[in-house]
Amino acid sequence: MPADLSPLWISLKTATVATVLAAIVGIAIAYWMSSYRGRGRGWIDGILTLPLVLPPTVVGFLLLLLIGKNSPLGQLLDRLGITLIFTWTAAVIAATVVALPLVYRTVLSAFAQVDLTLLSSARTLGAGEWRIFWQILLPLAWPGVLAGIVLAFARALGEFGATLMVGGSIPGVTQTMPIAIFFAAEAGRLDIALTWVLCMVAICLFVIAGINYGNRSHLVAPGRPALIRPLFNYLYFSHPAPRFKHFPNPVRVPGGASSRSAPPTAARPQLAAHIEKPLSEFSLQVSFQAGQAPLGLLGASGSGKSMTIRCIAGLETPARGSIRFNDRVLFDAQTGINVPCRDRHVGLVFQNYALFPHLTVAQNIAFGMASVPHAKRIIEVAHYLDRMGLAGLGERYPRQLSGGQQQRVALARAIAAQPDILLLDEPLAALDTYLRSQIEKLLREILSNYDGVTLFITHKLEEAYRLCDNLLVLSQGQIVAQGTKEDIFTRPPTYEVAKVTECKNFSRARPIDATHIESVDWGCQLEVIDPIPPGLTYLGIRAHHIRFPRKADQLNTFPGWIAATSETQHRVSLFIKLHAPPTTVHDYHLQAEVYREKWELLQNRSFPWNVRLDPVHLIMMTE
Repeated sequence: MPADLSPLWISLKTATVATVLAAIVGIAIAYWMSSYRGRGRGWIDGILTLPLVLPPTVVGFLLLLLIGKNSPLGQLLDRLGITLIFTWTAAVIAATVVALPLVYRTVLSAFAQVDLTLLSSARTLGAGEWRIFWQILLPLAWPGVLAGIVLAFARALGEFGATLMVGGSIPGVTQTMPIAIFFAAEAGRLDIALTWVLCMVAICLFVIAGINYGNRSHLVAPGRPALIRPLFNYLYFSHPAPRFKHFPNPVRVPGGASSRSAPPTAARPQLAAHIEKPLSEFSLQVSFQAGQAPLGLLGASGSGKSMTIRCIAGLETPARGSIRFNDRVLFDAQTGINVPCRDRHVGLVFQNYALFPHLTVAQNIAFGMASVPHAKRIIEVAHYLDRMGLAGLGERYPRQLSGGQQQRVALARAIAAQPDILLLDEPLAALDTYLRSQIEKLLREILSNYDGVTLFITHKLEEAYRLCDNLLVLSQGQIVAQGTKEDIFTRPPTYEVAKVTECKNFSRARPIDATHIESVDWGCQLEVIDPIPPGLTYLGIRAHHIRFPRKADQLNTFPGWIAATSETQHRVSLFIKLHAPPTTVHDYHLQAEVYREKWELLQNRSFPWNVRLDPVHLIMMTE
């Protein structure tokens, strides 16, 4: 047993201080680097990582050049009466420098693993960057942060070369355990060297065990009490926020009281968006207005729908244009106005819900209500839980909920923040048929009582048709149609719009006279009622508009044969070839859809059937 235990205390003191300094600086730099995309990022990262790969003696020599007595900094400190070389402070500096890269690299990787959608979600709920860091990013990256701190402590505890270069081996001042091990081994006192080695191993194992226990406790298991739960409750139910805006209707709470007074009468909401933003595959160029009636943004995947609402929410910045809500300018490229996302009062329901996994259902809903007094907030969260059919689930975590329940939490959280503009990004895409129907019904109820602007993104016409009065169709970043849902569905102006609105039957077409056109692909001439548009290129008819009369004396009726069928529990799709029997299951002209009851009556008819393409339902389009 060594008679002098000072190396133990010096090592613990040095490693602890160095770890704290490395953690503070390393986490701060990692947070900055996680969002920095400027020039020189690679050089900055390389310099910060360099002490991790350089030999410690090289690091020590570089520190001598930086803070030694002959360096400019050393001479300045000497004039001030400050000496760093061969002091305990020098040992701390050396340990901090070699430990810092471990914290930086580990924390940077941990931050990179956090879903960026969660950070975007927090911004739309009014959270500033400081609050997002403490309440979202750091808790989610905490296992990686702890790992970085442990590695930094172990590295600082075992530092030898750099410490010896700048701190020396002064007993009782800078002689740490690694230095004591070296000199004991060099003097042939292997028993003392082994004692110090075992002491260091024991300390490192103890720290690792403690961190692992704290890491498990951090992820609070459902139903298990934990010391961190009261802290979460304080952070997420008591944190101040800049604003609280009344919801359109008074909220009724148990006992008949209203937790909010009725809002004053306001002008009808109006959103005007003019957005231009170059993207990798096309340039987004949209210009539209939306009022209180929900506006559906319809388009195929990658058409620019999500980018449009991200620009409105402030998560993306357009290159040109402007975004205004009533008399508020949210963005204007000419004047340089760009209101931060947290101040736009825009609620965004993400396609993947973006619920904070480390918060309970109640805490998720309350996140955007931070300015509401604590007691009132609890009442209002209870109201939203009840309103969304989530009563009794407030203490559960998102991972314990079904997809439909998670969707309802996401809706409740967005609405509870009292947004002026509500953006719904494919809110039904990840749900099965039954849940989609239930959430759609809930959405209709919510939107009927909401007096803000609502934009509903989907690639399914049926969803947009049931929930929205007006539609805006996007393709390759351009608006190809906008108007009432009836007009766009009944008379899509172009081939692209017809495809997006789920028309299944197309043929190239050319006019014959004022009332007749030739269907090139269907091999027939058709009489039309509507005026033939200039530049006619395509003809279409929706699958459910194809008729099967018993007699062939009606207009636009042709003989047809069934090439194949495809059945669901309610409908049957019929693949039909006109004029001649099909040779294969892929040899057909048209796809028709009928209910099963109709199919039961049709399937026993002998071929050829009479297939009618009603002039009322023929769609004439340009390319």
